[in-house]
Parts: sequence; C-alpha cells; structure tokens
Amino acid sequence: MTSSRAAAIGHFFSRRWRGQVPLRTLFWRDMLGIGTVVNLTATFAALMAAAQGASMFWTAALHFAPLPYNLFLFAALWRRPERSLVVSVVAPVWLVIMLLI
Repeated sequence: MTSSRAAAIGHFFSRRWRGQVPLRTLFWRDMLGIGTVVNLTATFAALMAAAQGASMFWTAALHFAPLPYNLFLFAALWRRPERSLVVSVVAPVWLVIMLLI
C-alpha cells in the first residue's frame, strides 16, 4: 500500500470520528448503504466457503470480518450529539442485524 493510499484511508476514518462528515452521509451512505453491502458480501462469502467445505473457523472469520468496521461506524455515529431519534433507534438495530446475518 502506498503512502498516499494509507493517508487517504486514515483520512476517511479520522474525518468520520471527528464529526467532519455530515450526519446524513455517515448514516445513510456509510452505515446503511456501504456497511450493509459489505456485510452481505461477507455473509455470502462465508456461506460459499461453508458450501465448499471450509472449516467452521474460516467460515466464522469471513462472516465476522466486517465487525470492526460496523463497530466503528456505530461508534462514530453514536458519539454525534445532533443525532435524531430515528438514527438513535435504527443504528443499534442495524448493528444487531448485521451481526446476525
């Protein structure tokens, strides 16, 4: 990974953690949009690995691989003081659903 790419990834995370990304973008695009696609892709990969006879360890590792990203998005959203009631209800429900599927 090049230095500029690493800096861009760090910038992505630091901007969200510091509240420099609009709440709507963090919630709708990052969490509900991209986060859901990442989780569904990981779940599909885990199911495919299980169907191919992979060990339960690797299947579980694939399934839970997005968990740190999910927790980061949830924490970055949860620490925002301007979050609405809808965000306060939907974000934890989304986190639990993404953990289960």
